Formats: sequence, structure tokens, C-alpha cells
Amino acid sequence: MDSPDARSLPQLLASLTTDFTSLVRNEAQLVRAELNEKLGHLTKAAGELAAGAICLFAALIVLLQALVIALSKIMDPGWAALLVGVVVAVIGVVLLRLGIKTAEPANIIPSRSVRQVGKDAALVKDQIK
Repeated sequence: MDSPDARSLPQLLASLTTDFTSLVRNEAQLVRAELNEKLGHLTKAAGELAAGAICLFAALIVLLQALVIALSKIMDPGWAALLVGVVVAVIGVVLLRLGIKTAEPANIIPSRSVRQVGKDAALVKDQIK
């Protein structure tokens, strides 16, 4: 069996081409896998955004109900409606902010794949030297 040093230049180039093609194919699979993972994060963000929107809609309903109830009670109607509405609105805003934070571009970029491609490029560059 020939040692690696005994291979001819065409054999080395063919081996390099095959290895590089395999590397690119594997990196593409890694990118696809990581993008699928990030899609899961986007799905979660969409759920959080929907939950926040539902809470804000519920806040409107509660504000209307509180206004009607407060008119017939001893508490000043304006203060009762304001208190209930603010609490539910704060919950909705918190949920919306969580969803927005989860959907930030920094959380979607396939950072592991980008880092691995950089390492692979450096390795190929070192091998060519």
C-alpha cells in the first residue's frame, strides 16, 4: 500500500476534490438541521405573540366589564376600570416582549454552522499551504 506521501499530484487533487465536496455536503446538512431548530424557535415566538395578543384583547373585554360593574359599585368607576385594565395590559405586553425577543435575528442565525464553516475554511487553507 502506498504511503500518503507517495501519491501523485493528480491523486492528491482528486482526493482534495472528493474531501471538499463531502465537506460542503456535510456543512449543508448541518445548516439545514440548524435552520430547522431555529424554525422551532420562531414557532414558539409566534405562540408567545399570539398569547400576548389574546391577553390584550381580553384586557379590552375586562375593561368594558369593569366599567359596567364599577358604575354600580361603591368604587369610583374610572379607578376600578383603570386598575383591572392596566394589570391585564401589563401581562399582554410582557408576553409580546418575550415573543419579540425570541424572534430576534440573533436567535435565528445558524451560528454553530457559521462557526463550523469558518473552522473548515481555516483547515482547508492550512492544508493547501
